[in-house]
Amino acid sequence: MSGTEQEPARAELSAVGQALEILGDRWVLLILQRAFLLRIRTFAGWRDALGISESVLASRLKELVGHGIFELSAYRNGRTRYEYRLTERGLRLWTLLVAIHTWERDWADRRQLQPLRHDLCGEDVKPYLGCGACLEPMSARDTRTEPGPSAIFSRIGSSRRHRRTVRSVAESDLIGYCPDSMEILGDRWSTSVLAAAFLGTSRFVDFQSGLGIAPSVLTDRLRRFVELGVFDPRPDGSYRLTDKGLAFFEVFAFLVDWAQGELPGREGSGLSIAHRPCGAAFDPVLLCTACVRPLRRREVRFILSG
Repeated sequence: MSGTEQEPARAELSAVGQALEILGDRWVLLILQRAFLLRIRTFAGWRDALGISESVLASRLKELVGHGIFELSAYRNGRTRYEYRLTERGLRLWTLLVAIHTWERDWADRRQLQPLRHDLCGEDVKPYLGCGACLEPMSARDTRTEPGPSAIFSRIGSSRRHRRTVRSVAESDLIGYCPDSMEILGDRWSTSVLAAAFLGTSRFVDFQSGLGIAPSVLTDRLRRFVELGVFDPRPDGSYRLTDKGLAFFEVFAFLVDWAQGELPGREGSGLSIAHRPCGAAFDPVLLCTACVRPLRRREVRFILSG
């Protein structure tokens, strides 16, 4: 089933809601990371690299093909075999994955993660979020967001299809596993709670009514975010984003940008975001710390050791 065949059935969701359904799974994120970093394209390649069961891997790859992120390509190796190649839609996820890598390295004590080299200037860089219009740095505090009339979070997604993946990963896994990021993005409700916080929600009752989330699930996600240092519980019962939480806006920015650029959504369910200092419509880019130029996919690469 192609991505275009699946999309009309899910069009009642917001584009961001659909993105959370697609990407809100740890195995999916790991498969995509290995595809970008190690250029893995075969079923056996992911199975051996991730230690994932064949049934789980088969279901995730089928979904990624169905959503138009991978496409099957036949090749001959004694007999006809198939490999999974990233489509243009899939390739546009690279900024999201680089943003995850950067946040994890800077905010989750993973500074030993592999460096990123900008081939245009030859420097190892720490990418940062910038405005595509004025090329100035951009943060959550620099943006103004106006949800559409039907952009309510109870419509952001449907029930998860998979059980939450629990994975114990050693600190020596420096290729793609980013535990703190995947605690947020690898679970749809976690990502929805954080997205609501970026839009100004801070109280339990408002998270619950806006998201349509069960109290027990919300309690669990808020507890996890406090433990991660993403939320700061206040004496008045509210939850405020910490500096670590606010920094995750860079990841959220590219998730929203990819979703609203690649996926259809219910009319009026989008988020209208503007960069306050220059007034331009939201156009997030990754900028190079060394030369301050936008980072393009074909002009950057991870330096893998070993």
